Amino acid sequence: STPAPHLVIWLRPFVSAPWGALQGRTKLVSLAHVSNVLGAVNPVAEVAALAQKAGARVLVDACQSVPHMPVDVQALGADWIVASGHKMCGPTGIGFLWGKYEVLEASPPWQGGGEMIDEVFLDHSTYALPPGRFEAGTPAIAQAVGLGAACDYLSNIGMDKIHQHEVALGEKLWAALSDPALGLRLLGPSPEACRAAAWESCERGALVAFEARGEDGDGEGGAQGAHASDLTFFLDQDGVAVRSGHHCTQPLHRSLGLAASTRASLYLYNDEADISKLVESLKEALEMLK
Repeated sequence: STPAPHLVIWLRPFVSAPWGALQGRTKLVSLAHVSNVLGAVNPVAEVAALAQKAGARVLVDACQSVPHMPVDVQALGADWIVASGHKMCGPTGIGFLWGKYEVLEASPPWQGGGEMIDEVFLDHSTYALPPGRFEAGTPAIAQAVGLGAACDYLSNIGMDKIHQHEVALGEKLWAALSDPALGLRLLGPSPEACRAAAWESCERGALVAFEARGEDGDGEGGAQGAHASDLTFFLDQDGVAVRSGHHCTQPLHRSLGLAASTRASLYLYNDEADISKLVESLKEALEMLK
């Protein structure tokens, strides 16, 4: 099959001048709710309204938002929303797709098997109503039970409480990594910039990705810059878990002039002591990598 043509657009130009980007031919607009690199909470509801007005469907990757904040699928207005289980205290190998019922009802099944049919004839078949038509065969029963338990666990704590905890801790993380002595270039909008934005959210995700510039102010290409992989290795040796690489966002990193970055992420189990440990270990690792 021939791949469908696609167009990549940056959110700010899209929101300010959407019709030139869509041109009436766009069938699908896909975006992340929260960036896993920049931490920005994207204006999904605004984008969805503009896209649907132009006749396009909207698919939202909510893997970075559903585990961390209350998410109202009705308010977002997207046609489909997806999230993964392992990022919300659940097992690996499972996630979920939420879709508007009328959209799911109009969609053909993507796989054949038991429990997804209505009636079978020699020359044709009819299919079960959603969601059954998309759940062919024996499901991942153990994983589904585990994901359900994770949902209950997070709901019992309260997504509002989790979000408030992460917002407060995320601001402390940004402030700590902004220390000029560290010489880091922090990626994404600052908490202050997010509060000043006239978007649907005045907050950012509880993560900070950064580049170690080095004493001369250069990035990884400079003599003084520490490569993200080296930095992550030494942090790991000190018991600090961060992630290095392009985080599945190579085009974004190219636009930032980076091959890789280091990312520190927070969740409900982190506290200020973890931030202090990160900064302490960073100072030691950066000193070693000079």
